[in-house]
Amino acid sequence: MLAAQTAILDTDGKFFRIRGERVFLKVVTYGPFPVGGVDHGFELVQIVQAGFHAVRVYGEPDFALLDAAQANGLFVIVGLEWEWDRVFTGNGFYTIFENVKEGIRRQLEKWGQHPAVVSCLVANEVRPDIARWLGVELTRGSLEELIDLVKLECPHLLVAYASYPSSEYLEPRNADYTAMNVYLESEADYRSYLRRLHHIAGDRPLLISEFGFDTFRSNEQKQAEVLRWGVQVAQSEGSAGWTCFAWSDLWYNGGRLVNDWAFGLVTSAGCPKLAFGVIREDSLEHFPMPLISVIVCVYNGVQRVGGAVESLRNLNYPNYEVLVVDDGSTDGTLELLEQFDFIRIIHSAHLGLSVARNSGASAAKGEILSYIDDDCEADRDYLYWLAKAYAANDWGACGGPNIPPPAEVEDEAVVACAPGAPSHVMLSDVEAEHIPGCHLSVRKAVFDEIGGFGEQYWVAGDDVDFCWRLREAGYKIGFHGGSFVWHRRRTNWKRYLKQQWGYGRAESLLMESHPEYFGKNGIRWEGCVYVGSVTGISSASVIYHGLAGESPYQMTWATMMPQRLLAREWFSFSTKWKLIILSALHPYVRGLSRKWYSGHMTLPQFRCFRRKYERSEWVDEYVSPVISENLRAILIQRLQGEGWQYAGEYSEWDLTYEDSMLLVVAERLGDSWRIRVRFEGLTGKNIVQKLVFNIAD
Repeated sequence: MLAAQTAILDTDGKFFRIRGERVFLKVVTYGPFPVGGVDHGFELVQIVQAGFHAVRVYGEPDFALLDAAQANGLFVIVGLEWEWDRVFTGNGFYTIFENVKEGIRRQLEKWGQHPAVVSCLVANEVRPDIARWLGVELTRGSLEELIDLVKLECPHLLVAYASYPSSEYLEPRNADYTAMNVYLESEADYRSYLRRLHHIAGDRPLLISEFGFDTFRSNEQKQAEVLRWGVQVAQSEGSAGWTCFAWSDLWYNGGRLVNDWAFGLVTSAGCPKLAFGVIREDSLEHFPMPLISVIVCVYNGVQRVGGAVESLRNLNYPNYEVLVVDDGSTDGTLELLEQFDFIRIIHSAHLGLSVARNSGASAAKGEILSYIDDDCEADRDYLYWLAKAYAANDWGACGGPNIPPPAEVEDEAVVACAPGAPSHVMLSDVEAEHIPGCHLSVRKAVFDEIGGFGEQYWVAGDDVDFCWRLREAGYKIGFHGGSFVWHRRRTNWKRYLKQQWGYGRAESLLMESHPEYFGKNGIRWEGCVYVGSVTGISSASVIYHGLAGESPYQMTWATMMPQRLLAREWFSFSTKWKLIILSALHPYVRGLSRKWYSGHMTLPQFRCFRRKYERSEWVDEYVSPVISENLRAILIQRLQGEGWQYAGEYSEWDLTYEDSMLLVVAERLGDSWRIRVRFEGLTGKNIVQKLVFNIAD
């Protein structure tokens, strides 16, 4: 990585590392147990023997556990304890949320500085009915506020929120990693969903924060089988870590022992099950590793190309060569390159980026060509994941994320979050419409068949033209979330705006060659543009909730991904306004350049986006104490019997009746439940009142 890391557990691009060494983090959930129910020392020794790095605990840990974990070399991931199963913020409820924050401060004061604690989860699975009641943006904003609070109190901790597929749209933008609880018993479905999660996570690591199998309803043999492919698939798909749920069948929840499930790796008596040794098994897959030619093209890049070349010296891949094409540099670049003894240098006259890339391909010996830019630094494992992706798929080309490293100056931090960065465009979770040239690979035979890069593109646009022609020739472009490069963006406003002007000029050339791909406002992508930010709710997104918000997989779609969030250390009044100004100038400068060079000189218009859905201010709420969470479903069923109908799978409401809308939420208050109903409209109110006030009968 480009910046030094000092924490025991830290992020490393899309992965974790412990004390500077990259690891696939293996975690097991631990407890909660009845008081005095386990001997932490004995249990944690077994956990180490089973192959785990860390334990995840629910609620406030005691110091006996933390000390035992430290003594055994285990890390602890702590889940904060508060009432996220109720309406906790919003109008009339802000006091509750302030009390939540004060309670979190008190928890962190007790154990936040313990050496065994390395990470903190601010909540676990906020239910979709709670999120829909509060408003999904307010709910996510509240989680982000708690993450900021923990980072302020304990800056050494990695902080995240443990989500799940029913409300994946709540993924916070400021978390250090994405944590997702996933329970699937089909290996194919599991693999497919993990690929989606890489786009949810964006540039950051993905941790499967719960995955388990119940032997109470099945058997130990099936559990061992499911956990085996569960951890293997997580690692093979480039996840940063995986969490087994749970360590023991002994489980204490809601003030009682739970006896109707058995997810543990050991029984309640501490006897290992068949799955006990699964975690220690070698999960690395064996696949062909053909010769890959890494090609770097540079023009007057003496200040940046050295880092790119040095990052390619000792890649975690046994069969590769490095070619650097010097496109007629005059600033000493060639002399710098001659200091590296492991590369082949190709020197030519200054004929532009596409010619340089084609020259590199002509000299390459590899079966696969991998292009990275001179302002990139390759992750040491990026070729490993590329080769794995090619071995498993019939892709003609492939790429992965390009991630900005930590900024060194304020303007660089702003530019890293501004629109217009090189982005991948996805048709599905695995197939791309476009991969940017800063991290683009292609089979040599496919490259030759389509004629390489179009040589009219001197500085940009060549990758777009290349991908379009490749797809027109019948080839697919793949994407692997584990293969990434560090890509430093422009470091000041002037260079950023100059880059956007150049992109506009490249688009004018693309318009001449591919007019069918353009509309009034630029390129018309078939797929979704991913800029590396977290995929969550935004003004441009649509959420599939299912009927009455009950779908187990409530997915988010967006016409445009939101931009990256400014890093906390750079957030200020100054950077906020700089980002606003650059975001406004970006489409104007790019559009102006495109029209200038295409000969259609009309000034582009600034656009203002508005939310598709706006909550009405006129609502009535009815509250009824109930004894079970299931009464929400019972109320909805009874209302349907009175003529109410589902509002729709994408609606923010549950039911509709003529001109009226209805939303129902179940709150957990300690050991009891309460129903809240939000009503808007003129008809059906009497029906609702009658059923709500009699629902507990």
